[in-house]
Amino acid sequence: MSENFSQRETAILGGGCFWCVEAVLSRLRGVERVVPGYSGGHVERPTYQQVCTGATGHAEVVHVTFDPQALPYRILLEVFFATHDPTTLNRQGADVGSQYRSAIFYETPQQREIAEQLIRELNQQQIWSNPIVTQLEPAGPFYEAEDYHHDYYRHNSGQPYCQIVIHPKLLKLREKFAHLLKDEW
Repeated sequence: MSENFSQRETAILGGGCFWCVEAVLSRLRGVERVVPGYSGGHVERPTYQQVCTGATGHAEVVHVTFDPQALPYRILLEVFFATHDPTTLNRQGADVGSQYRSAIFYETPQQREIAEQLIRELNQQQIWSNPIVTQLEPAGPFYEAEDYHHDYYRHNSGQPYCQIVIHPKLLKLREKFAHLLKDEW
């Protein structure tokens, strides 16, 4: 049992609204758990209302537990970059503020190296017209979001935000990364 546990890794990623990132990453083979929350700020145990003000310094993030044998960290990051706009500072679509920044909170030197290398490669490929502004920060405390944020898309897929913002990301995921998706999706 402990052998399986030791084969798991975690990642903390912020790509705008955590509802979007959770909906996308939870569909990948090798991803075991995606928990929405807050990281990168200076207030202990912030609430959603506090984070929404931008005053706590936190980003909306997801804490991902995954099997690196089934889904290497680099591939996880490739999906992350492809399903949000990493070139806008403190903004994803209509969501504006530092809490919506694109960020990777690396947990090991290897995660940092992989992220730096991938960012260099993506910038060289000029996929976007502007350079990537995703912040790389060492992982600090992660605070789990309130229960009503968990599995938000699954519970609220008919809501306008889900239809307008999240659903197109899921279509892009299916189009670009079908080979990485769990069988049940």
